[in-house]
Amino acid sequence: MVIVSKIPGKLFIAGEYAVVEPGNTAILVAVDKFITVSLKEADKMGSIRIYEDYVIHWIRDNGKIILEKEDPNLNYILSAINIVEKYVNELGKRLSYYDIKVSSELETKDRIKYGLGSSAAVTVATVETLCNYFEIKITEEELFKLSALASLLVNNRSSCGDIASCVYGGWIAYTTFSRDWVLKKMRDITVSELIKLQWPSFKVEKLSQPKDLNLVVGWTGVPSSTRNLVESVNNKISNNSHVYEKFLNESNNCVKKIISAFKDNNVEEVQRQIQKNRELLIELSKQFNIQIETPKLTKLCDIALKYNGSAKPSGAGGGDCGIAILKGNNTIDVIKSEWEKSGIAYLPIQVYYKKGDES
Repeated sequence: MVIVSKIPGKLFIAGEYAVVEPGNTAILVAVDKFITVSLKEADKMGSIRIYEDYVIHWIRDNGKIILEKEDPNLNYILSAINIVEKYVNELGKRLSYYDIKVSSELETKDRIKYGLGSSAAVTVATVETLCNYFEIKITEEELFKLSALASLLVNNRSSCGDIASCVYGGWIAYTTFSRDWVLKKMRDITVSELIKLQWPSFKVEKLSQPKDLNLVVGWTGVPSSTRNLVESVNNKISNNSHVYEKFLNESNNCVKKIISAFKDNNVEEVQRQIQKNRELLIELSKQFNIQIETPKLTKLCDIALKYNGSAKPSGAGGGDCGIAILKGNNTIDVIKSEWEKSGIAYLPIQVYYKKGDES
């Protein structure tokens, strides 16, 4: 029997960088491009296939997964396996070998990532597939927490907002938990105990998309490293603490106003605050001497502004995607046309909602 999990990609809409700090909030949206993880039982060894022409085998030695060769492309998958297998052991279930296969719509045929959260999506998909395989029933929140633990073991500075978006779907307001608290608890208690606890500051609120709001996405064609950019900011905080605190406060205020505008069905206010958030990121990049908005992202934003939209980089910037928020759809075609003339690829993606959620 083959077990399959299909998990959506994501886009950050507002609150990037600030959401790295516990208690701060970002707005994200799940999109209808997916990573699919399929699993079937194996005999004397397991395998992980991330491309049709690329497979790595593994065995288990004293409860530890041993790959036939190391590959950083497998870090998130391997971390997800380790977290779930630890959980399986705690529940007294028997481990076995299995073959995992990954397929992705979050990158080009040339294997260039769009910046739609592939690391988060493959983590969530692996966790969900393994839990189904070992017949462990989990809630959405438990899926988030198991996936967040796996993600933190690879990158302990992750906000895990992308994990939340992949798990919950649709539009969400996500507030970061205390990573230090969680990482300490991981050393002190079991995984099964930890996912039952309330994590300090953690919150996910589902949002309903305002009528007439249209989300349009452009891709610069240049991949970016969120981790490197976030670390660059983190390394400079101590010398710019007052600037950073001001940025956090203003970003949170901006996000709060967007949440209120969503609830009030006020697209114009959403657009105003998206522009405000863009300005905050530009100022942060100047103060910390990092490049969040590349020339192509600036072009993407300026074209949207020209046609009464608002726009900004999505996520850490430095490449990847930009988003435009439009009221109505009258200008979408002309924006797409001008983007393409400027070397910016329009991505035909829609908001992804989980079954039963409002669409």
